[in-house]
Amino acid sequence: MSTIAPDYVKTDIGSIQIAPEVIEIIAGLATVEVQGVAGMSGGLAGGIAELLGRKNLSKGVKVEVGQREAAIDVSIIIEYGNRIPEVASDIQNNVKNAIESMTGLNVVEVNVHIHDVHFKQAEKPVEEETAAAHRVK
Repeated sequence: MSTIAPDYVKTDIGSIQIAPEVIEIIAGLATVEVQGVAGMSGGLAGGIAELLGRKNLSKGVKVEVGQREAAIDVSIIIEYGNRIPEVASDIQNNVKNAIESMTGLNVVEVNVHIHDVHFKQAEKPVEEETAAAHRVK
């Protein structure tokens, strides 16, 4: 990946360059904003997935950037119970709008890869925790 230096962002006082990592972060933020996304996935070979860790927002995002266009691939973990086609469509729209509005690039593709389903863990009833605390003194 190389930085973007298209002719149309040269100004009278210099040029504007946007690193691909910036586009990855924008796409990552736009993805985790969508209801039903449990987190980003580094891919099957990438190892452990971060569930909404927001530490590395470019994790699970790959971009191809040309002079005026960009193609984005996002790999996600979806929360159980959500309709996958709806969540994927929302991600595509959100990522496309965010990148186009912030960078001026035309987004030609947003591919969404679902790598896992996250199940919410049942919370322990308060009674069990209280009873266990009173047994041991």
